[in-house]
Amino acid sequence: MKPPYGDAEKLTFGRMFTEHMYTIKYKDGKGWYDGKIEKYRPFMMEPAACVFHYSQEVFEGLKAYKTSDGRVLLFRPEQNARRLNRSARKLCMPELPEETFLSALKELVLLEKDWIPDAPGTSLYIRPTMIASEAFLGVNSAKEYLFYIILSPVGAYFKAGFNPVSIYVEDQLVRAAVGGVGDIKTGGNYAASLLGGMKAEKKGFSQVLWLDAKEHQYVEEVGAMNVFFVFGEKLVTPMLTGSILPGITRDSVLKLAHEMGYEVEERRIAIDEVLEGIKTGKLTEIFGSGTAAVISPVGLLHYQDTNYYINDNQVGKLTRSFYEHLVDIQYGHVEDKLGWSYELK
Repeated sequence: MKPPYGDAEKLTFGRMFTEHMYTIKYKDGKGWYDGKIEKYRPFMMEPAACVFHYSQEVFEGLKAYKTSDGRVLLFRPEQNARRLNRSARKLCMPELPEETFLSALKELVLLEKDWIPDAPGTSLYIRPTMIASEAFLGVNSAKEYLFYIILSPVGAYFKAGFNPVSIYVEDQLVRAAVGGVGDIKTGGNYAASLLGGMKAEKKGFSQVLWLDAKEHQYVEEVGAMNVFFVFGEKLVTPMLTGSILPGITRDSVLKLAHEMGYEVEERRIAIDEVLEGIKTGKLTEIFGSGTAAVISPVGLLHYQDTNYYINDNQVGKLTRSFYEHLVDIQYGHVEDKLGWSYELK
Protein backbone atom coordinates (compact mmCIF):
# COMPACT_ATOMS: atom_id res chain seq x y z
CA MET A 1 0.00 0.00 0.00
CA LYS A 2 1.33 3.41 -1.00
CA PRO A 3 1.98 5.69 2.01
CA PRO A 4 -0.18 8.83 2.27
CA TYR A 5 2.78 11.13 1.70
CA GLY A 6 3.72 9.47 -1.61
CA ASP A 7 7.37 8.95 -2.53
CA ALA A 8 9.54 9.63 0.53
CA GLU A 9 12.52 10.42 -1.67
CA LYS A 10 10.62 13.35 -3.20
CA LEU A 11 9.53 14.99 0.05
CA THR A 12 10.47 18.64 0.46
CA PHE A 13 10.22 20.65 3.67
CA GLY A 14 6.92 22.00 4.99
CA ARG A 15 4.73 21.76 1.89
CA MET A 16 2.50 18.78 2.73
CA PHE A 17 0.33 18.34 5.83
CA THR A 18 -1.38 15.39 7.45
CA GLU A 19 -5.14 14.84 7.68
CA HIS A 20 -5.61 15.88 11.30
CA MET A 21 -4.58 18.63 13.73
CA TYR A 22 -4.99 19.35 17.42
CA THR A 23 -6.68 22.50 18.72
CA ILE A 24 -7.46 23.93 22.15
CA LYS A 25 -8.88 27.31 23.12
CA TYR A 26 -8.15 29.70 25.98
CA LYS A 27 -10.20 32.47 27.56
CA ASP A 28 -9.37 34.65 30.55
CA GLY A 29 -11.31 33.44 33.57
CA LYS A 30 -12.00 30.08 31.95
CA GLY A 31 -8.55 28.76 31.13
CA TRP A 32 -7.82 26.17 28.47
CA TYR A 33 -10.87 24.29 27.16
CA ASP A 34 -12.27 22.26 24.27
CA GLY A 35 -9.06 20.43 23.39
CA LYS A 36 -9.61 18.03 20.50
CA ILE A 37 -8.21 16.40 17.41
CA GLU A 38 -10.04 17.37 14.26
CA LYS A 39 -9.64 17.34 10.50
CA TYR A 40 -6.96 19.63 9.13
CA ARG A 41 -8.86 22.66 7.86
CA PRO A 42 -8.62 26.43 7.37
CA PHE A 43 -9.44 28.57 10.41
CA MET A 44 -12.35 31.02 10.48
CA MET A 45 -11.00 34.12 12.22
CA GLU A 46 -12.12 37.68 12.79
CA PRO A 47 -10.25 40.24 10.64
CA ALA A 48 -9.62 42.13 13.89
CA ALA A 49 -7.97 39.13 15.61
CA CYS A 50 -5.09 40.38 17.71
CA VAL A 51 -2.53 38.11 16.02
CA PHE A 52 -2.99 39.94 12.72
CA HIS A 53 -2.41 43.40 14.17
CA TYR A 54 -0.14 43.06 17.19
CA SER A 55 1.70 39.82 16.42
CA GLN A 56 0.94 37.88 19.60
CA GLU A 57 2.13 34.56 18.21
CA VAL A 58 4.65 31.93 19.32
CA PHE A 59 5.51 28.53 17.93
CA GLU A 60 7.78 25.52 18.24
CA GLY A 61 9.35 22.96 15.93
CA LEU A 62 10.24 19.34 16.60
CA LYS A 63 10.15 16.00 14.79
CA ALA A 64 8.82 12.48 15.10
CA TYR A 65 11.12 9.71 13.87
CA LYS A 66 10.30 6.15 12.85
CA THR A 67 12.86 3.56 13.93
CA SER A 68 13.89 0.54 11.88
CA ASP A 69 11.71 -1.67 14.10
CA GLY A 70 8.66 0.59 13.73
CA ARG A 71 8.78 2.54 16.99
CA VAL A 72 7.97 6.27 17.05
CA LEU A 73 10.39 8.59 18.85
CA LEU A 74 10.35 12.27 19.74
CA PHE A 75 13.53 14.12 20.71
CA ARG A 76 13.41 16.04 24.01
CA PRO A 77 9.81 17.26 23.51
CA GLU A 78 9.54 18.51 27.11
CA GLN A 79 12.12 21.15 26.19
CA ASN A 80 9.84 22.41 23.43
CA ALA A 81 6.95 22.63 25.89
CA ARG A 82 9.06 24.68 28.29
CA ARG A 83 10.41 26.97 25.58
CA LEU A 84 6.90 27.57 24.24
CA ASN A 85 5.83 28.75 27.69
CA ARG A 86 8.94 30.89 28.04
CA SER A 87 8.08 32.53 24.71
CA ALA A 88 4.45 32.95 25.77
CA ARG A 89 5.41 34.68 29.02
CA LYS A 90 7.49 37.22 27.14
CA LEU A 91 4.58 38.09 24.84
CA CYS A 92 2.03 38.22 27.70
CA MET A 93 0.29 35.06 26.53
CA PRO A 94 -1.04 32.22 28.73
CA GLU A 95 1.15 29.22 29.49
CA LEU A 96 0.01 25.82 28.28
CA PRO A 97 0.42 23.02 30.85
CA GLU A 98 3.35 20.82 29.87
CA GLU A 99 1.26 17.68 30.29
CA THR A 100 -1.35 19.07 27.86
CA PHE A 101 1.36 19.83 25.31
CA LEU A 102 2.88 16.34 25.57
CA SER A 103 -0.39 14.40 25.64
CA ALA A 104 -1.67 16.31 22.60
CA LEU A 105 1.56 15.56 20.72
CA LYS A 106 1.35 11.90 21.59
CA GLU A 107 -2.28 11.46 20.60
CA LEU A 108 -1.95 13.35 17.32
CA VAL A 109 1.32 11.79 16.17
CA LEU A 110 0.14 8.25 16.96
CA LEU A 111 -3.07 8.91 15.04
CA GLU A 112 -1.01 10.04 12.03
CA LYS A 113 1.68 7.36 12.45
CA ASP A 114 1.33 6.24 8.83
CA TRP A 115 2.46 9.72 7.76
CA ILE A 116 5.91 9.31 9.33
CA PRO A 117 8.28 8.53 6.45
CA ASP A 118 11.02 5.98 7.01
CA ALA A 119 13.51 6.81 4.27
CA PRO A 120 16.93 8.02 5.50
CA GLY A 121 16.87 11.67 6.56
CA THR A 122 13.08 11.94 6.54
CA SER A 123 10.78 12.58 9.50
CA LEU A 124 7.43 14.03 10.55
CA TYR A 125 7.85 17.71 11.37
CA ILE A 126 5.65 18.97 14.20
CA ARG A 127 4.58 22.61 14.45
CA PRO A 128 2.87 23.62 17.74
CA THR A 129 1.61 27.22 17.57
CA MET A 130 -0.23 29.66 19.83
CA ILE A 131 -1.98 32.75 18.48
CA ALA A 132 -4.08 35.55 19.97
CA SER A 133 -7.60 35.09 18.57
CA GLU A 134 -9.55 37.86 20.35
CA ALA A 135 -10.93 40.48 17.98
CA PHE A 136 -10.06 44.06 18.96
CA LEU A 137 -7.98 47.04 17.90
CA GLY A 138 -5.76 48.46 20.61
CA VAL A 139 -2.28 47.74 21.89
CA ASN A 140 -3.09 45.32 24.70
CA SER A 141 -2.59 41.63 25.29
CA ALA A 142 -5.53 39.52 24.17
CA LYS A 143 -7.88 37.61 26.46
CA GLU A 144 -8.55 34.76 24.03
CA TYR A 145 -6.06 32.39 22.38
CA LEU A 146 -5.85 29.34 20.16
CA PHE A 147 -3.17 26.68 20.45
CA TYR A 148 -2.85 24.15 17.67
CA ILE A 149 -0.51 21.47 16.33
CA ILE A 150 -0.08 20.55 12.68
CA LEU A 151 2.15 17.86 11.16
CA SER A 152 4.16 17.71 7.95
CA PRO A 153 6.13 14.77 6.48
CA VAL A 154 9.47 16.19 5.41
CA GLY A 155 12.69 15.39 3.64
CA ALA A 156 16.03 17.08 4.25
CA TYR A 157 15.88 20.81 5.09
CA PHE A 158 18.73 21.68 2.73
CA LYS A 159 18.52 20.37 -0.84
CA ALA A 160 22.25 19.70 -0.82
CA GLY A 161 21.84 17.25 2.07
CA PHE A 162 24.68 16.84 4.56
CA ASN A 163 27.13 18.93 2.58
CA PRO A 164 28.79 22.26 3.37
CA VAL A 165 26.61 25.32 2.83
CA SER A 166 27.75 28.83 1.96
CA ILE A 167 26.78 31.69 4.27
CA TYR A 168 26.55 35.43 3.75
CA VAL A 169 27.59 37.55 6.73
CA GLU A 170 25.13 40.45 7.11
CA ASP A 171 26.77 43.55 8.61
CA GLN A 172 24.06 46.18 8.01
CA LEU A 173 20.59 44.73 8.59
CA VAL A 174 19.53 43.69 12.11
CA ARG A 175 17.50 40.62 13.07
CA ALA A 176 17.18 41.20 16.82
CA ALA A 177 18.55 43.30 19.67
CA VAL A 178 19.31 42.53 23.31
CA GLY A 179 16.22 43.29 25.37
CA GLY A 180 13.88 42.47 22.50
CA VAL A 181 12.33 39.17 21.46
CA GLY A 182 15.24 37.61 19.59
CA ASP A 183 15.52 34.87 22.20
CA ILE A 184 12.01 33.47 21.70
CA LYS A 185 10.29 31.70 18.82
CA THR A 186 7.90 34.29 17.49
CA GLY A 187 7.09 35.05 13.87
CA GLY A 188 8.39 38.61 14.06
CA ASN A 189 11.96 37.38 14.42
CA TYR A 190 11.69 35.42 11.21
CA ALA A 191 9.93 38.25 9.38
CA ALA A 192 12.85 40.49 10.36
CA SER A 193 15.25 37.99 8.81
CA LEU A 194 13.52 37.71 5.41
CA LEU A 195 15.17 40.70 3.73
CA GLY A 196 18.62 39.50 4.75
CA GLY A 197 17.78 36.02 3.54
CA MET A 198 16.58 37.34 0.20
CA LYS A 199 19.71 39.44 -0.12
CA ALA A 200 21.88 36.38 0.55
CA GLU A 201 19.93 34.21 -1.89
CA LYS A 202 20.29 36.75 -4.69
CA LYS A 203 24.04 36.67 -4.13
CA GLY A 204 24.04 32.87 -4.30
CA PHE A 205 24.32 31.95 -0.61
CA SER A 206 22.26 29.46 1.41
CA GLN A 207 21.89 31.32 4.71
CA VAL A 208 22.65 34.54 6.59
CA LEU A 209 24.98 34.90 9.55
CA TRP A 210 23.70 37.73 11.74
CA LEU A 211 25.90 40.04 13.79
CA ASP A 212 24.93 41.95 16.93
CA ALA A 213 22.61 44.94 16.56
CA LYS A 214 24.77 47.45 18.43
CA GLU A 215 28.27 47.09 17.00
CA HIS A 216 27.77 44.76 14.03
CA GLN A 217 30.86 42.92 15.21
CA TYR A 218 29.81 39.95 17.31
CA VAL A 219 28.42 36.75 15.82
CA GLU A 220 24.88 35.85 16.87
CA GLU A 221 23.15 33.13 14.85
CA VAL A 222 22.41 31.88 11.36
CA GLY A 223 18.91 32.48 9.97
CA ALA A 224 17.44 29.14 11.05
CA MET A 225 20.23 27.80 13.25
CA ASN A 226 22.59 28.44 16.12
CA VAL A 227 26.26 28.47 15.09
CA PHE A 228 29.39 26.71 16.37
CA PHE A 229 33.10 27.20 15.69
CA VAL A 230 35.84 24.62 16.17
CA PHE A 231 39.25 25.92 17.19
CA GLY A 232 41.42 22.81 17.30
CA GLU A 233 39.79 20.62 19.98
CA LYS A 234 37.79 23.51 21.47
CA LEU A 235 34.13 24.12 20.60
CA VAL A 236 33.02 27.76 20.75
CA THR A 237 29.50 29.15 20.37
CA PRO A 238 28.02 32.62 21.00
CA MET A 239 26.76 33.04 24.55
CA LEU A 240 23.04 33.61 25.07
CA THR A 241 22.85 37.38 25.45
CA GLY A 242 19.09 37.78 25.09
CA SER A 243 18.99 38.20 21.31
CA ILE A 244 19.89 34.61 20.40
CA LEU A 245 17.42 31.72 20.41
CA PRO A 246 18.32 29.05 23.01
CA GLY A 247 18.13 26.16 20.57
CA ILE A 248 17.34 22.67 21.85
CA THR A 249 19.76 21.18 19.34
CA ARG A 250 22.33 23.76 20.50
CA ASP A 251 21.90 22.59 24.07
CA SER A 252 22.17 18.97 22.94
CA VAL A 253 25.44 19.67 21.10
CA LEU A 254 26.90 21.34 24.20
CA LYS A 255 25.94 18.39 26.40
CA LEU A 256 27.30 15.90 23.87
CA ALA A 257 30.56 17.84 23.64
CA HIS A 258 31.05 17.51 27.39
CA GLU A 259 30.25 13.78 27.19
CA MET A 260 32.79 13.40 24.37
CA GLY A 261 35.49 15.21 26.33
CA TYR A 262 35.77 18.38 24.27
CA GLU A 263 36.45 21.76 25.80
CA VAL A 264 33.47 24.08 25.36
CA GLU A 265 33.23 27.86 25.49
CA GLU A 266 30.09 29.98 25.38
CA ARG A 267 31.23 33.56 24.87
CA ARG A 268 31.06 36.58 22.62
CA ILE A 269 32.97 35.94 19.43
CA ALA A 270 33.81 38.71 16.97
CA ILE A 271 33.57 38.17 13.23
CA ASP A 272 37.19 39.42 12.97
CA GLU A 273 38.29 36.58 15.27
CA VAL A 274 36.42 34.08 13.09
CA LEU A 275 37.99 35.37 9.86
CA GLU A 276 41.46 35.52 11.39
CA GLY A 277 41.00 31.95 12.61
CA ILE A 278 40.09 30.81 9.10
CA LYS A 279 43.09 32.59 7.56
CA THR A 280 45.57 31.18 10.07
CA GLY A 281 44.07 27.70 10.12
CA LYS A 282 43.28 27.86 13.84
CA LEU A 283 39.56 27.69 13.08
CA THR A 284 39.04 24.31 11.47
CA GLU A 285 35.25 23.86 11.31
CA ILE A 286 31.99 25.82 11.42
CA PHE A 287 28.54 24.27 11.66
CA GLY A 288 24.97 25.25 12.42
CA SER A 289 22.52 23.41 14.66
CA GLY A 290 18.74 23.34 14.60
CA THR A 291 15.70 21.08 14.56
CA ALA A 292 15.16 21.29 10.81
CA ALA A 293 18.68 20.48 9.61
CA VAL A 294 20.05 18.93 12.85
CA ILE A 295 23.68 19.79 12.02
CA SER A 296 24.65 21.76 8.93
CA PRO A 297 28.34 22.03 7.95
CA VAL A 298 29.52 25.43 6.73
CA GLY A 299 32.13 25.51 3.97
CA LEU A 300 32.19 29.20 3.10
CA LEU A 301 31.66 32.57 4.77
CA HIS A 302 31.24 35.64 2.58
CA TYR A 303 32.04 38.90 4.36
CA GLN A 304 32.40 42.32 2.77
CA ASP A 305 32.99 41.02 -0.77
CA THR A 306 35.49 38.34 0.28
CA ASN A 307 35.07 34.57 0.41
CA TYR A 308 36.57 32.64 3.32
CA TYR A 309 36.70 28.86 2.86
CA ILE A 310 36.62 26.59 5.90
CA ASN A 311 38.37 23.21 5.84
CA ASP A 312 38.66 23.37 2.03
CA ASN A 313 34.86 23.37 1.85
CA GLN A 314 34.76 19.84 3.28
CA VAL A 315 32.73 18.42 6.18
CA GLY A 316 34.86 18.47 9.33
CA LYS A 317 35.49 15.52 11.66
CA LEU A 318 33.76 17.05 14.69
CA THR A 319 30.83 18.33 12.61
CA ARG A 320 30.22 14.85 11.23
CA SER A 321 30.59 13.30 14.67
CA PHE A 322 27.92 15.53 16.22
CA TYR A 323 25.59 14.91 13.29
CA GLU A 324 25.97 11.15 13.50
CA HIS A 325 25.59 11.09 17.30
CA LEU A 326 22.38 13.12 17.23
CA VAL A 327 20.82 11.33 14.27
CA ASP A 328 21.63 7.93 15.77
CA ILE A 329 19.81 8.91 18.97
CA GLN A 330 16.87 10.49 17.13
CA TYR A 331 16.28 7.44 14.92
CA GLY A 332 16.91 4.93 17.70
CA HIS A 333 20.04 3.46 16.11
CA VAL A 334 21.93 3.49 19.41
CA GLU A 335 21.13 3.29 23.09
CA ASP A 336 20.00 6.67 24.40
CA LYS A 337 22.18 7.03 27.48
CA LEU A 338 21.16 10.66 28.00
CA GLY A 339 17.41 9.98 28.20
CA TRP A 340 16.51 12.29 25.33
CA SER A 341 14.27 9.94 23.35
CA TYR A 342 10.53 9.98 24.12
CA GLU A 343 8.85 6.86 22.76
CA LEU A 344 5.20 7.11 21.81
CA LYS A 345 3.09 4.05 22.66
